[in-house]
Amino acid sequence: MRDDARPLAVFDLDGTLADAGHRQRFLEKGRRDWAAFFSAAIDDPPLAEGVELALASAGECEVVYLTGRPERCRRDTLDWLESHGLPRGAVHMRRDDDRRPARHTKLEILKRLAGHREVRFLVDDDELVCDAAERSGFTVVRARWAAPSPRMRDAQEREGRT
Repeated sequence: MRDDARPLAVFDLDGTLADAGHRQRFLEKGRRDWAAFFSAAIDDPPLAEGVELALASAGECEVVYLTGRPERCRRDTLDWLESHGLPRGAVHMRRDDDRRPARHTKLEILKRLAGHREVRFLVDDDELVCDAAERSGFTVVRARWAAPSPRMRDAQEREGRT
């Protein structure tokens, strides 16, 4: 089967495939250190449940990645995916200047992907992203295998940072 005929399995990164817990300390201060937060992403441990699902999905689907990380993190993100043996696939990232909530940016990209290919499912840990995707008719797998982070949720929703 040609790659462009296979359905897409769309995976979030932080909290789904990558454990960003060790980076939360950069969001705790009154003034958040976003440069340090994103620079430390290369050291994220993988989340076994998410990685296993991505690897299993690659049999029937083309795996692609949809993250709220800014575009400037692309090289580190690609290196991280490769170093953890994840399937190769397109990586869709937030524009560096885009501060909209993740539920808006991700849904926009998801709809664009669905305009060209079948999206079999989205895997994400952000409940607001999952809710928005389900309301738009997408099948969602809620990644509940990482410890939830109120700081990350605030960053995703209010600050449009990840």
